[in-house]
Amino acid sequence: MTLNTPFEVDIEAQPDALHALAGAAAPSGLAELDPLAFNRIVFTGMGSSHFVGIPTWRELTAGGKPTWAVDTGQVLDTPGLLTPDTLLVITSQSGASGEVVALLDRLENYPALPRMIVGITADGSSPLAQTAELFLPLRSGAEATVSTKSYLNSLVVHAQLAAALGGRDVSAVNREADHLAGVVAALLSNTDTREVAARTMAAERPRVASVGWRADAATALFAGLITKESSKVAIEGHIGGQFRHGPFELAGPGLTAFLYGAHATSDDGSLARLASDLVATGAHVVLIGDLELAGTTTIQAAASTSLEGLVTGAVVSQLIARDLALENGVVPGAFAYGSKVTTAL
Repeated sequence: MTLNTPFEVDIEAQPDALHALAGAAAPSGLAELDPLAFNRIVFTGMGSSHFVGIPTWRELTAGGKPTWAVDTGQVLDTPGLLTPDTLLVITSQSGASGEVVALLDRLENYPALPRMIVGITADGSSPLAQTAELFLPLRSGAEATVSTKSYLNSLVVHAQLAAALGGRDVSAVNREADHLAGVVAALLSNTDTREVAARTMAAERPRVASVGWRADAATALFAGLITKESSKVAIEGHIGGQFRHGPFELAGPGLTAFLYGAHATSDDGSLARLASDLVATGAHVVLIGDLELAGTTTIQAAASTSLEGLVTGAVVSQLIARDLALENGVVPGAFAYGSKVTTAL
């Protein structure tokens, strides 16, 4: 990778950020979290900080715990979701986004709601870190533009939190994160998405979508968000079968569909069927994983564990966003109208 922009520098710095998080001691109080002390767990955030909670929500729900994943704007609109026995997990890279600050301000008037706030953020001086009873630092360092390092480290911190709430060893997650730093470094060195980006933008009427099943839904939504931010290419992220309910009408020549979590061992057939049906319309289908199907393009992304699949899929999506920006003639990751931290409501 040629390091020309702050966005690209941040992408390249992700292995170091993972090492920094993996090598740090677990925050005091994490291992002592008792899920039985709460009648519900609510994960919230905005943008990618909301999407990163989807795999954690799925895991805890599968374990029988009453869990919600609701973006912070909706929590502000539906305050009845929070009860005196709620564990509220707020993720915000800056710890100062508008909705998060508004929610914290509102909760100051209701000190019994929720029972406990866990704050996941990179900024220890932020309103979120200062308010949370349990602060879980991302240790991702400064980030110039679109979410990169902070997202990968948020995935790891969420895995740590899920382990603690599930009574498992948090240090095992740290060891995996240390290993994943090497996986990401190799992926950055060996993955070339330029041809895929060029074909996407060369279409007469290009349309772009990203789709992910199960935990990989988080990656599809993340890809949709950072691609818009980074490349100014219109793309939407979809959760699994959502794509067939309306968006499928975008199919045909000119559509590029990125399907995340395309692994032969985990596909129940839905992903392969969608891929084949899209290929039949003349669409360009890109599989991120190890699944290979006639008429599609596969970008290799390992997934020996769920966390590895989430991390590698996110990195591939960053590289695609970077190359789509270059094909679109814009500076990768540079904001045209927004900013790194969104404070307006």
